[in-house]
Amino acid sequence: MMTAQILLDRAGHSPGVIDGYGGGNTSRALRAFEKAQGLEEDGELDDELLSALREQAGSDPLVTRYTLTQEDVAGSFRQVPADMAAMAERDRIGYSSASELLAEKFHMSEGLLAALNPDAELTSAGTEILVVQADSAEIEGTVARIEIDKSASELRAYDSEDNLLASFPATVGSSEFPSPSGAMEVSAIAMEANYTFDPGDQDWGGDEALTIPPGPNNPIGGVWIDLGKDGYGIHGTSDPSSIAKSASHGCVRLTNWDARALARAVESGSTKVAFN
Repeated sequence: MMTAQILLDRAGHSPGVIDGYGGGNTSRALRAFEKAQGLEEDGELDDELLSALREQAGSDPLVTRYTLTQEDVAGSFRQVPADMAAMAERDRIGYSSASELLAEKFHMSEGLLAALNPDAELTSAGTEILVVQADSAEIEGTVARIEIDKSASELRAYDSEDNLLASFPATVGSSEFPSPSGAMEVSAIAMEANYTFDPGDQDWGGDEALTIPPGPNNPIGGVWIDLGKDGYGIHGTSDPSSIAKSASHGCVRLTNWDARALARAVESGSTKVAFN
């Protein structure tokens, strides 16, 4: 299953966190790949589909050796506060550990990282570890249109000729805090965004207005694609393993790496967004 997840990631149809186990996000990505390739859409992994994935995604090794850098191990790793008021007192909401940083860097779960490196200590630059060789996190082409399928918990990105460029698992709103319906447009993009909590605009949270500094573990994962209406946006997450397995307060959550890839491929004032 890890093979399929890595190849899907390379092919632009994200399985979310690569964990080696599969599940709903992997099946969704398989169906999206089948649709893009004109194959029967059943989401079932067989030899024919695996061969098509290899042809599309290339023959590079699935796992590669990576040497830890000083940047990987010398970060100011700190436990992330559960309380937003405590978050607001920090300068940045960064990673809590080198393990978390490396797992996100290579689109993996921390469990898979540990399984590939059972005896590794992620504390010294120069240490060699095994990581999956996933996607470069770039979408080939400009995204002209985004479709958010709320029932499928999926975001699809199309070019101006309506070719499916990429698909991602997405967390959307609940019945209590629903995502919107209808048409919107990308109005702004921020790769290192603060999160502003205004209790006057929310039916949840505390009573104090707060500004949470940027970083991968702030409530929006640091990446924000504004949709120009009622505070709705597409953004990252502090918990990539929860994507498409929980509910948001109405916005659309992606893994941080998927949100960054999408943010680099959309255009403010041009890319259209449809919720259905």
